[in-house]
Amino acid sequence: MKYNPPPHTSLDILYEDEFLLIVNKPGGLLSVPGRGAEKQDCLITRIQKKYPSALIVHRLDMSTSGLMIIALGKEMERELSILFQNRKVNKKYIAVVDGKIKDKCGEINLPLMTDWPNRPKQKIDFESGKTSKTCYVLLSYDENNDSSRLELIPITGRTHQLRIHLQSINHAILGDELYADDDVIKKSERLLLHASRISFQHPRNDEKHIDIQLAPCF
Repeated sequence: MKYNPPPHTSLDILYEDEFLLIVNKPGGLLSVPGRGAEKQDCLITRIQKKYPSALIVHRLDMSTSGLMIIALGKEMERELSILFQNRKVNKKYIAVVDGKIKDKCGEINLPLMTDWPNRPKQKIDFESGKTSKTCYVLLSYDENNDSSRLELIPITGRTHQLRIHLQSINHAILGDELYADDDVIKKSERLLLHASRISFQHPRNDEKHIDIQLAPCF
């Protein structure tokens, strides 16, 4: 699939201090550079033009939109990485999935690992996969489109975790070109997955709790 990033107009920064940024990554934009000259345009290179010390701490899939924390400097990158490793950063997502979710809430516990012959895909593997857990809450159901809007809370942070977990219970995310079937892909021009909330204790200020929310545009 040809990389066609959205045009760069301005950075959508929702929080800024001397240590870190919280930005809204548009869907269709890589978080970091990919292979080849045509994939060098990405979120971090755009940010570094204005903030040269900016460094990536975590990533969103190219097709996923929403909130990302950006470190300003190597020391803050290290401190924020420790927060992520210790699961001290709470994240929530909004997704629109195919079909009607029967339960108002639930959880998916399925171990994941890389599907090496089919990279970048991941797969469920009960022998070698890493423990992966996703909680969900049903927000609404659209009868016209036969789709459900969910709030997703990833307890772990595996690659493609939300996408493959939802596909595994037969409710793939609309527009998911990696895991959904053709009919589900055709229901949306983009992947309907958005990182909508991020909260954590500021690494340099014990009294400052950052909690940023941003509704999706879908």
